[in-house]
Amino acid sequence: MDNPFCILSIFWHSRRPSRIENMPVVRNSFWLRKGYAALTFFGTVIASTKEDAKEFENKKSTLRNHEMIHLRQAQSTHDSWLLFYLLYSWYSIKLLPQNRKTKNAIYWLNPFEMEAYDHQDDLHYLDNNEATEWRQYARMKPSERLEIAKQKRMYL
Repeated sequence: MDNPFCILSIFWHSRRPSRIENMPVVRNSFWLRKGYAALTFFGTVIASTKEDAKEFENKKSTLRNHEMIHLRQAQSTHDSWLLFYLLYSWYSIKLLPQNRKTKNAIYWLNPFEMEAYDHQDDLHYLDNNEATEWRQYARMKPSERLEIAKQKRMYL
């Protein structure tokens, strides 16, 4: 399903993050840049390939854990998808100067992504955690986040 307008239906039928237990997955490569497997959009995971969609369905996959961390992050932003995306966009805009020096800094140094990548391999991270570590990253300067990302070898 590569219909670019499917996101309108996803947006229209979205629910508050706290009302979502299990995010559905749809395949649509139109909205994903090359090299990215999936994204969370208003409580639905959009996967780039059938294989990525299948991986997300696996309860023990790092991809699933990464996207579920984003769900929990949205719950931590006053249970609002709109506030989550506004903050995500704001932190991305603030990283524009850093993006000139570091490829894809807008993505990799975004506080929400840093927390998700930092804990995607820990399948028990969400058991007793509200996924609010992004707030600590948000208080840091981009240069500090870059150093942490380099230390943790976070895909830079």
